Amino acid sequence: MKDGNEMGTAEEDTPEILIVVPCLNEAAHIGGLLGQFTPATERIGAKIVVADGGSTDGTQRIVEEKAAQDARVVLLANPKRIQSAAVNLAVERHGEGCDYLIRIDAHGAYPDDYCDRLVEEAVRTGADSVVVAMATKGFGFFQRAVAAAQNSRLGNGGSPHRHGASDGAWTDHGHHALMRVAAFRSVGGYDETFTHNEDAELDYRLRQAGFRIWLTGKTIMTYYPRASVSGLFRQYVGYGRGRARNMLKHGMVPKVRQMLPLMVFPVVAGTSLAFLHWSAIVPASLWALICLGYGALMAIAQRNPDGMLAGFSAMVMHLAWSLGFWQQLLSSRKPERAGR
Repeated sequence: MKDGNEMGTAEEDTPEILIVVPCLNEAAHIGGLLGQFTPATERIGAKIVVADGGSTDGTQRIVEEKAAQDARVVLLANPKRIQSAAVNLAVERHGEGCDYLIRIDAHGAYPDDYCDRLVEEAVRTGADSVVVAMATKGFGFFQRAVAAAQNSRLGNGGSPHRHGASDGAWTDHGHHALMRVAAFRSVGGYDETFTHNEDAELDYRLRQAGFRIWLTGKTIMTYYPRASVSGLFRQYVGYGRGRARNMLKHGMVPKVRQMLPLMVFPVVAGTSLAFLHWSAIVPASLWALICLGYGALMAIAQRNPDGMLAGFSAMVMHLAWSLGFWQQLLSSRKPERAGR
């Protein structure tokens, strides 16, 4: 970009943008998403690459139809299936000459000017990465309860990228939105051995390399959480395992807001010792009472009946995250077998 005092053509002053949409079986959302972002490609001169992990629900056909209508839309096969590999492959194949990468998650909702605001913030602040706050929204009763939990401190621990920053702020992590392609390539992109927490792992390497991350208050994305207990539990087991791998890889110390849920699985497992003494159930009981009580207070304060189930949803997230973390931690400590 040129300095404001320099003369240059609009073409010279316009950064090249690559929008990447990792997806797998998103037929219900991908058409609307591409329809929404197509005007943005014209406004900011972007290309949209949909990196599909082998969808079997018609997602690929929908993207192919869009690509036939608009040369800026490209379908890219992602044989490794996971999101980290999808973005890496898209940058490798289509990132040459691009200034910024914008990552769009197919299972979410975005303002129509989302890409415009991200590029403006990157140019204004000089940030190497612009991240956004993430609001969660549900439709069915359980999904709305999960959303209520994830939008509260009980469910997110006060994470900055869950609450946002109205005026913007420099941060160490946030929901990935825009990155300078040169910075992304400089640190090697996403670690493809991570199926979860790959964003936080990359943010750590970006900061270590001296790159700066800006949490914008100019735009936000909306995420739709899992709509079943089993789906939510599996997701958070993966999050816990990913966080543990991240900490082990970089020698990181858990933050206070991570230490508290980290202890949930041990105290729940500790209830098995209740046959020795009744006090073994006290820690787990206090945790359950706090979660359920918090949910009840939310329901009353917000006049939102979904809050009554938000406490239970938070318990599912805490237990699954803690279980995943300890599973990963303990499995990494196992000694190698002889002959391996």
